[in-house]
Amino acid sequence: MERRLESERDARVDLTPMLDVVFILLIFFIVTSTFIQEQAIALEPPPPKCVGCDQEKSLAIRIYINEQSHIRVGNELTDLSRLRSTIERRRAESPSASVIVQAAPSAKTGTMIKVRDVIYDANIDRVNIVRSADGS
Repeated sequence: MERRLESERDARVDLTPMLDVVFILLIFFIVTSTFIQEQAIALEPPPPKCVGCDQEKSLAIRIYINEQSHIRVGNELTDLSRLRSTIERRRAESPSASVIVQAAPSAKTGTMIKVRDVIYDANIDRVNIVRSADGS
């Protein structure tokens, strides 16, 4: 009978060393891991409205992209090849104007990116891209 009790006591497994190893491995993997930085399109929010600002600062060059990916600057229909010259002409009229790109929900993303690239090539850094709710 004594022998049976001794064998039951000896049969216990101590899990403490295994937990120590698990925590050491966990700490090792946390410390040595690297995190990936996600790339995103840089978007600038529209400037806040102010009462004392002059009218020239509140002007904006509006670019519309419709469902068929046709581009309009204001009311003037244009294409990608003439877009930069149109933007630069309007920017010469009001140098502090920002650019707002308004795209229809079903407009092609590639067209929006090309328009954004043309705007950045024209050295305009204040660009806002918004989605048109009504598609116009």
